[in-house]
Amino acid sequence: MVKTDTIAAIATGMSNAGISIVRISGNNAFDIIDRIYQSKSGKKILSKENSHTLHYGYLIDEDQMIDEVMVAIMKAPSTYTREDTVEINCHGGIVVTRKILETVLKYGARIAEPGEFTKRAFLNGRIDLSRAEAVCDIIHAKNELALKNSLNQLRGKVFELIQMLREKILRDIAFIEAALDDPEHISLEGFDSELMLHLEEEYREIDRLIQESKNGKIIKEGIRTVIVGKPNAGKSSLLNSLVGEDRAIVTDIAGTTRDTLEETINLNGIILNIIDTAGIRDTDDIIEKMGVDKALRILSEADLIIFVLDSSTDMDENDSSILDMLRDRKAILLLNKSDLDAKITIDDIKSKTEHPIISTSIKENSGIDQLQSVIKDMFFGGELSFNEDIYITNERHREAFVDSLESIKQVMNSVRAGMPEDFYSIDLMNAYESLGSIIGENVEEDLVNMIFKEFCMGK
Repeated sequence: MVKTDTIAAIATGMSNAGISIVRISGNNAFDIIDRIYQSKSGKKILSKENSHTLHYGYLIDEDQMIDEVMVAIMKAPSTYTREDTVEINCHGGIVVTRKILETVLKYGARIAEPGEFTKRAFLNGRIDLSRAEAVCDIIHAKNELALKNSLNQLRGKVFELIQMLREKILRDIAFIEAALDDPEHISLEGFDSELMLHLEEEYREIDRLIQESKNGKIIKEGIRTVIVGKPNAGKSSLLNSLVGEDRAIVTDIAGTTRDTLEETINLNGIILNIIDTAGIRDTDDIIEKMGVDKALRILSEADLIIFVLDSSTDMDENDSSILDMLRDRKAILLLNKSDLDAKITIDDIKSKTEHPIISTSIKENSGIDQLQSVIKDMFFGGELSFNEDIYITNERHREAFVDSLESIKQVMNSVRAGMPEDFYSIDLMNAYESLGSIIGENVEEDLVNMIFKEFCMGK
């Protein structure tokens, strides 16, 4: 899988800016820069300069100056890719940046694939696969919590945890294999009890990571939030209030919202992927009915449901029907239009549901702070920060942990059933390998290629 040819790409965004960077990595990186770089005082051979130094000069192509640049040179193996690396810092115009890249390609490099610099860092052993995936997560982080979690992963927190678990498993495998090979000198008597203690400890740790991965997914992707309610209850007004602008049409005409409207907002660190839906009610209007049916489908997939009720009108069968749909779901009831004379009170609703109820007036922007507080309690136990805790946000990692947990469970069952010790080794090795796949051991080339295709160019 390791490639040694020389690659190049634009490492900064393609827009007019103060500066752009063209990155080169590979065996011929210095040969290329030596042919196209010229110092202000004349020719300078950058390949003979010290590593990790910065040089001011010009980029040229056949005596034609392209741009005034600063060139950083970094010699293997002390580089991101563990290959000779050059970074050309040029003016940030789109035309000049592309011209420099074209020149680098002309003199022997090829255009890098998405994520190929990080892929080479992984293949050359500088970082494990979990750290490589963290690089992509940092780039796409939607909030500070997601960024902190990805930085913890980049610092090797997941790698260290995996290594610790695998070392424990490997010690037990080694002892079992040694005892089976040399039963005269190594006895397995009483080992079952010791092994069970090890397995229970490993089981608890992996199970905790799997359970907390639900919060990890929410930290990374946000809470899939659906706003439901009857027409004119204030659903679209709530969306507009949370977004901070008029994204949804708001009128006094019932049934204005016929289709879903989606927005992503950062509510003081909480990412809500909000979907405003058509008002749920019985209707003979074919188009409105299609909107209602779609709302009901989306409701079934939501992480959080915000049910908006109009407190100035009496409850009817439509409201009761929605309440029934919220059973065993994470939901919040907003008793809206508290600025008007109330026909429904919190006490009226309490007898019908166990979900949190908040009195709001979206028109006067009251109750939104309480909504935020309730969401924190629901998904983060009231806390919206963590120290050095590891949250599994990657679905590939979660599946590998699930596989390893299943293998550990099989060993525990074998111990309880009094099975021969060689049965233990097989399932322990499966757990060991499942954990190893997270950090990139014995993974298929197709999987590696698929992971790095998700990266941006130049990274």
